[in-house]
Amino acid sequence: MISSASLRMLGLCVVVCSAQGCGAQRVAAPVADAAAAEKIRAGLIVAAPAAEDGSVEAAATGTGWATLKGRFAFAGSPAEPKPLSVDKDTEVCGKSAKLFDRSLRVDASTKGLADVVIFVRKSSRVKNPVPAAPLLFDQKNCEFLAPVFAARVGQPIDVHNSDPVGHNTNVDGTSFNQLIPAGQGTTYKPDSEMGAPKAVTCNIHPWMKAYVIFRKDGYVAISAADGSFEIADLPAGEPLEFQVWHARSTGSGGGVGIERPELKWNPKGRFLITLQPDEVKDLGTLEVPAAGLGA
Repeated sequence: MISSASLRMLGLCVVVCSAQGCGAQRVAAPVADAAAAEKIRAGLIVAAPAAEDGSVEAAATGTGWATLKGRFAFAGSPAEPKPLSVDKDTEVCGKSAKLFDRSLRVDASTKGLADVVIFVRKSSRVKNPVPAAPLLFDQKNCEFLAPVFAARVGQPIDVHNSDPVGHNTNVDGTSFNQLIPAGQGTTYKPDSEMGAPKAVTCNIHPWMKAYVIFRKDGYVAISAADGSFEIADLPAGEPLEFQVWHARSTGSGGGVGIERPELKWNPKGRFLITLQPDEVKDLGTLEVPAAGLGA
């Protein structure tokens, strides 16, 4: 005789088979793929968060730090710089010496090309904090003493006027546009990054012109009078894309084109390189064609 408990069990089996199907056509229950789950978890850990503009920051893959240096040289014979038309405050402006166009500064003996800007377009790591000491940006004899200068976002800049006449300092692409009285100065802290150098002008003396670039990471250099440059503490062990710019460049956005195929240098003035930890990489002499600077 079948017990009531057995009958209840038999009834349950009938219900289950009716709902799910019993026999050879039954579909096996899903089995977790441990390997696939591990890949998904790894991807979530490695993936970097999205930036404020919606782009995804590259994950830091390298270790250590390195230095990049080199020298820019002008491949040609530059013309004599043209004098500027100074027609205001002549008792101060250009009194001690005539003012000339400084958009193309080439060392006569070495052909070194000054004022070339080179910077990392995007960095995954930054070694050094923003400097607390102010960077001096002065104007004297109605001329910006630094034709091209760089600062980090958040770094204080002492915008100074060493002349006995007032100047209006206007940084293109920013809200900074202030009158700097004679012999005085003001402190300015840039709050946003620039993708390329911007012009600095004086509305009172229209011949005055310089260029500035603000970068968050500080991985930027401006070539000296002999054309030399150096950027230290760069992230090593991962590809870095550099941008090279000059005010006179005829390339797109001021990019400087150079024939260096091993660096994948393109017409926009960009090249790629991976530095090793503790490496001091010297690119040697980088010759900039005269035609590329409109000379």
